[in-house]
Amino acid sequence: MTTPTDNQDIARRRKAAVRTAWVVGVIAIGVYVAFILSGVLNA
Repeated sequence: MTTPTDNQDIARRRKAAVRTAWVVGVIAIGVYVAFILSGVLNA
């Protein structure tokens, strides 16, 4: 049986996981854009 504190803990962990996914996504896009720009600017 889940208590309200368990639900709050799950919600907090889910929020942290979503934030981590966004950070990783932004870093990946940044690397991708930097790679494309380095190819364009060096051409």
